[in-house]
Amino acid sequence: MKLTILGGGGFRVPLVYGALLQDHAEGRVTHVVLHDLDAGRLSAVTRVLAEQAAGVPDAPEVSATTDLDEALRGADFVFSAIRVGGLEGRANDERVALAEGVLGQETVGAGGIAYGLRTVPVAVDIARRVARLAPEAWVINFTNPAGLVTEAMSRHLGDRVIGICDSPVGLGRRIARVLGANPKEAWIDYVGLNHLGWVRGLHVAGRDELPRLLGDPDLLGSFEEGKLFGVDWLRSLGAIPNEYLHYYYFNREAVRAYQQAEKTRGAFLHDQQARFYAEMKNPDAPALKVWDDTRAEREATYMAENRETAGAGERDEDDLSGGYEKVALALMRAIARDERTTLILNVRNRRTLSVLDTDAVIEVPCLVDANGAHPVTVEPLPDHATGLVCAVKAVEREVLSAADSGSQASAVKAFALHPLVDSVNVARRLVEGYTEVHPGLAYLR
Repeated sequence: MKLTILGGGGFRVPLVYGALLQDHAEGRVTHVVLHDLDAGRLSAVTRVLAEQAAGVPDAPEVSATTDLDEALRGADFVFSAIRVGGLEGRANDERVALAEGVLGQETVGAGGIAYGLRTVPVAVDIARRVARLAPEAWVINFTNPAGLVTEAMSRHLGDRVIGICDSPVGLGRRIARVLGANPKEAWIDYVGLNHLGWVRGLHVAGRDELPRLLGDPDLLGSFEEGKLFGVDWLRSLGAIPNEYLHYYYFNREAVRAYQQAEKTRGAFLHDQQARFYAEMKNPDAPALKVWDDTRAEREATYMAENRETAGAGERDEDDLSGGYEKVALALMRAIARDERTTLILNVRNRRTLSVLDTDAVIEVPCLVDANGAHPVTVEPLPDHATGLVCAVKAVEREVLSAADSGSQASAVKAFALHPLVDSVNVARRLVEGYTEVHPGLAYLR
């Protein structure tokens, strides 16, 4: 079975390959094709993968190419993990937004809109190529903003593109752990958009254990989200929000922390990964060790400004292992082998949330089998959550409209309508600022 990874020179690719090395079942991946526009990054990641595979007799073959069409032909699965504009683009997203006093985070607020505006046209081109060159392939989208990009690709691939994120999985795992439950035996009632969702229940053996958590202040304050949001706020909500909702509920504090930080997250990762790829040019460097040390630092500093604002302290060691690669492999196995499972995924709404149309991509538990991912019916969201979901989905639709038409007016509207952008004039200046620093936004007129 052939797996093509777009963005194959990306830093997190070894996580995916490491998970593949643990799969020895029939019908496993036997060939991994890495595609990237940067041959140097491809070479660096290929070295790490070679060291990972040392001593594994049935390790999947790895090849690399800068030719997209070549990478796609004959693929059974395509993992899309591209970063249009690189980490320099992410750093610019943050800088332009923070100069206007609004959030520049990669997937939330002004930064997420800017990233979406330059990513959607590229993702749409990929979707069209997949439809032409590998029409039977399943696309698993890692590319952020994951929900928005998945929806853009679904207009050309239908249900054969599925978006994934490890945030809901990690949240469910933490809740189960603090309740003393096995995460594999728990049903997580989670619903929303990517990076904008809430856990409303955690069912074990038919019993919802979330009320027990919400009723115990000590237990509730003992894990990441309890520390991040505070016990009182979680009890007021009656739910556990995805960690990215900290940018909404504590926006002023988050913006101030980012403005005062020595470096933004994008700038930190840009410098960190530049060191990694530079070191990989040394043929004597221990590739796997250098990568692993860099990864550990990256994970430990994740959302550091938010945790500092909330006084949440360091991340728990159990939360440093990532997990998106496990979601991706579980999804791929379920489809390829008809190993039926339940996963929280980004898929077309159909009739799951009545406040959104059928084609809107949402993040929700899905039953997965050989025919793909099928969203599970969920209870309606409370009004406060419905308002946020509808507002952000409207923004995403304006981003898609701008990417399709090249309309600068639609881009301004996308920024202006976002709950975290507080002025139409700010929205106009954001569009001006982003078009100045991003050549990829030259299509806006």
